[in-house]
Amino acid sequence: MKKTDLKNKIRSIPDFPKKGVIFRDITPVLQDKKAFRFLINEMVKPYKNKKIDKVVGIDARGFLLAAPIAYKLKAGLCIVRKRGKLPYQTVAQNYSLEYGQETIEMHKDSILPGEKILIVDDVIATGGTLEATANLVEKLGGKIVGIVVFVELKALKGREKLKKYRFYSLVKF
Repeated sequence: MKKTDLKNKIRSIPDFPKKGVIFRDITPVLQDKKAFRFLINEMVKPYKNKKIDKVVGIDARGFLLAAPIAYKLKAGLCIVRKRGKLPYQTVAQNYSLEYGQETIEMHKDSILPGEKILIVDDVIATGGTLEATANLVEKLGGKIVGIVVFVELKALKGREKLKKYRFYSLVKF
């Protein structure tokens, strides 16, 4: 299997969630056991020897990728959720996205100072969610080793907000 095979499996849905947006649906990749295994192995490759302490997955599709990546890296798993979804004490970060404002949160005790962190998400568009997540990780004292995403929407230039981090994307549209 090749990265182009993954790209070909991604379904493009026009005008979702609003007119003018092309939604990149990764569920066909997740449903295909060979493609899903290949995807996770490829996302792990650049970080195999980095001694990652925790993998941070972003609500919601990022969770689907972060969990198996954490398992393969023998790391813990932390989650970033939209405001009000976590039951314990949290730290919060506001940010802008393509279609409005949002707030994300993490549990205050999810990352210890100095821990090596890999941030994982399914798609990068404008980069707002990933930048806000990186800010949360750093507020908690985590050291970001890298950020990895499955799909990068290049025209939206989200990567530019993350220049100070090691950034890796598998498929680009």
